[in-house]
Amino acid sequence: MDKATEQLLNQAQIYQHQIQTVMTQKTALTMEVSEIDKALEEVDKTKEKHVLKVSGPILIQISTKDMKKELGEKKNVIELRLKTIEKQENKLKEKIEELRSKVMKSGPEAG
Repeated sequence: MDKATEQLLNQAQIYQHQIQTVMTQKTALTMEVSEIDKALEEVDKTKEKHVLKVSGPILIQISTKDMKKELGEKKNVIELRLKTIEKQENKLKEKIEELRSKVMKSGPEAG
């Protein structure tokens, strides 16, 4: 294997590691959105005007309306981050495909 092909393979490994990192982040954020959805569902079910919110080591009473707003805003921020991560993941996949294509083209010349 020539040096150029070896460099391409090393770069592909780096991209693959980056994709794994991005996918781990994506999974964590997806789980967080799911938890927020469940919390919103519970807040919607309650007939209480106030709910308790965990803030560090304490519980704080907050209006149901404010809690819905807060959870909705948090969900929007996370969904935006998810979109950004998905774009990053797609770009990395494209780069890996480009490298794979280059390796395939350089393969017959090296052998």
